[in-house]
Order: sequence, then C-alpha cells, then structure tokens
Amino acid sequence: MKFKAAVLRQSGLPRPYATSRPLSIETVEVPPPAAGEVIVAIKAASLCHSDLSVVNGDRAWPMPIVPGHEASGMVEEVGPGVLSVKPGDHVALIFLTQCGECEHCIEGRPSLCARGTQANREGRLLTGGPRLRLDGQAVHHHMGLSAFAEYAMVSEKSLVKIPEDLPFVEASLFGCAVMCGAGTALYSAGIRPGQTVAVFGLGGVGLAAVLGAVTAGAGRIIAVDPGEEKLTLARLIGATDCVNAGSANAAEMVRELTQGGVDHAIDASSSLDGFGNAFESTRRGGCTVTTSLTHPSQKFSFPLARIVAEARTIKGSYIGTCVPGRDIPAFIQLYRQGRMPVDKLVTRTLKLDQINEAFDDLSEAKGVRQVIVF
Repeated sequence: MKFKAAVLRQSGLPRPYATSRPLSIETVEVPPPAAGEVIVAIKAASLCHSDLSVVNGDRAWPMPIVPGHEASGMVEEVGPGVLSVKPGDHVALIFLTQCGECEHCIEGRPSLCARGTQANREGRLLTGGPRLRLDGQAVHHHMGLSAFAEYAMVSEKSLVKIPEDLPFVEASLFGCAVMCGAGTALYSAGIRPGQTVAVFGLGGVGLAAVLGAVTAGAGRIIAVDPGEEKLTLARLIGATDCVNAGSANAAEMVRELTQGGVDHAIDASSSLDGFGNAFESTRRGGCTVTTSLTHPSQKFSFPLARIVAEARTIKGSYIGTCVPGRDIPAFIQLYRQGRMPVDKLVTRTLKLDQINEAFDDLSEAKGVRQVIVF
C-alpha cells in the first residue's frame, strides 16, 4: 500500500518551520500487515508538544521518521491472528504499546511496558520493523504509530476500539492528551474530593488535567499559564482560580490563595521553571507530579532535606498511569455524559500540507490542540 505521509529527515532545523520546511509530504509504502498488525486509515491526528520535541530535536529519534502519536481512525486491514478489531471498526491509537508479558504489564502497570518502550525508542513496531519504506529506504515509526499520514501500520496492541458515533476529531485526543492529563490527576496524583490542586501549563495535557481534577471532585483548582486565553478556557472547564505564570511570584500567589500551598501540583509546562513553580506551590506533605518531557540534558536541584522535613512527594507520570483498554472507554463515557468536555480543547482543524505552519503555532504556544483531518 502507498500513501501520503509527513516525513522528517532532520531535526533541529531553524524556525519558522513554514520557511525551513522540516516535514515534507511524500509517498511512503507499507507491506500487507503481518501477524498481529493492523493498517488504520487515519481520520484525525492532533499535534502535541511531544511531536514538537521530535521536530526541534529535544528528543532524539532515529531518522528518517514519520511523527504523530495522538490520533483516531478506521481499521482498513488486519493481519493474521488479529481478533480485537476488524475492518471498519473505529479506533483510538495508543502511543505506548503494552506487550502484556513483561513484569510491568503483568503487575498492572502497562504505562511502564519494557518491550513497548524499547520498540518505541528504536522507531519500530512491537511486532518488528520498521515497516515503512520510502524509495526503498526504511522510515521509522514514531511511538509505534506515525500518525501524520493517511494510513498507519500499527500493532494490534496499539489500538482501543471506540464508539462509531464519536467524532474522529474529539476521539483523537483520548489516546494522549486525555490519558496523560486526566489520568495524571486521577491516578498519578490520586486527587481526593475536596483537595486543592494547581495545574501549571495549559496545553492539551494541562487542560485535560483540569478536567481530571474536576472529575476527582477537587475543592479548588488553580490554573497557571502565561496565556490569558488559556486561563479563560481553564475557568470555563472547571478551574476555580487562575494565576498568570508571567508573574515573577506565581508560586507565591498559589500559596497565598490556598493559605500555605496546594495538596497536589501538576506540572504540564514542559519547562524547568514550570516544574520549579509547581514544586514551590505545594504545601508541606503535598505531592508534585510532572508530565513534562524536557530535553534530557536539563536537570533540577533542590535541598534534599526539604523532601524529608516537609514529607513531600515528587512523582513522574507517563500516560497518566492509565490502563488504556480500561480508561479510554471510561473517559469517552464521561465525555458523552457532558462531564469531560474534551471538545473544548480543539483550537482548529487543518490539512496535512499545513503541518509545518502548525508546528510554528505550537512552538509559540498558540491555541491548545490543532487537529489534522483526513
């Protein structure tokens, strides 16, 4: 099968991307699906900061590669042994395949799947590969998906079946933004009813964390971001207070609002400053959780004695500690009940050939989620 895809040959090209054009729309090819593999016709693919980290070079990936890891679509063809989906099924794509066999999967922590993580790092599928070809050359898969394309060859274990009446644009957000954000609030942080929460960084993940905090019954939810439009949106979806992160004393303002700090601070800022403010806004005995994947060279330091003397907890959250097969259907049900308005996170839709310009907007933190529609 041949189809159009956005191919990245070199990361770190200068901005504006509308001029340097790091992504080129080219015709790639995949063989028929092997055992355990599925070809999905991509219907909607959203741009996430993790995609930007591939383009700008913050995260190292084998090249060439087709980025894109937050998407929905329709099953086109299945390989031998595939039983969970069939052609015509609507699916959300999952960016970390769970093998179901490693120690982490067995103990119910598929977000830490060792085999899936290794396959992602090598730019291939859990089933092998890479499968993509361009003029006879191997093209690597991003997060086992490579969703900035008309079709994607994926492992059967990278899919969750979704209701056919769920719009593809909204459905695309459930595999990344919603799991990473709402899951972090509900599972990684473990927010309890009545507790206080601050969310730093209001991109798709941060705003989904606000939605998760609302679902958890948080008594006070403080949204922190330098963008006034995003703060307005956060209040619309359930934040009780807003703090402009452009203020030099954002953490102090959060502490003043809560008379000593929040029970939980969630960092979705993708910056050291954001994490630092989240840490400083957390009360004694509180928990700071980060979803930020900054450049691997970046480090953060603090007095170790504070962790002990103030009984603090610092946690990392990957995929929101979610179990995709359980949580995506549950989050979709909350959305359909009007309790998790994921649709409000969509800023605009666009075409595949607008992808470089869209990455310029993402680099400048314009909007929340831009979704490519096929």
